[in-house]
Amino acid sequence: MKTKNKKRRSANHAFTLIELMIVVVILGLLATVIMPRILNRPEQARRMKAKVDIRSIESALALFKTDTGRFPTTSEGLQALVADPGIKGYNADGYLDKAPLDPWGNAFVYVSPGLHGKDYDLESYGKDGEDGGEGDDADIESWNLDEMG
Repeated sequence: MKTKNKKRRSANHAFTLIELMIVVVILGLLATVIMPRILNRPEQARRMKAKVDIRSIESALALFKTDTGRFPTTSEGLQALVADPGIKGYNADGYLDKAPLDPWGNAFVYVSPGLHGKDYDLESYGKDGEDGGEGDDADIESWNLDEMG
């Protein structure tokens, strides 16, 4: 008697083949609708990541200035956020875990003092890795982030 009750209980709680097929069909439909939208926008996602990365680096630069009284020089570069360049007040833990690369694997371009009316300029050269460009190849610049959306 006990084994029959166990079999009935487990049979009542199991999914039927039809229920599983319905779930698979629903997941397939969702994948067909959603995946093309995601897969057609990889460059847009990389450009958005570059903007977010620039904002993150700007935060680290602000902390660096708070601790040391100045921004890293162009020659010190963003590496100064990772390893102590021998500056009084530098946080021993650093400000970033590693030297940042843009989403295309290139180093961000850092110039201090900046050429665009700020303390520094920070930019990614975009998909092509070269200064200038349009569309996906356009540069992502710290001084134009607000205008870029």
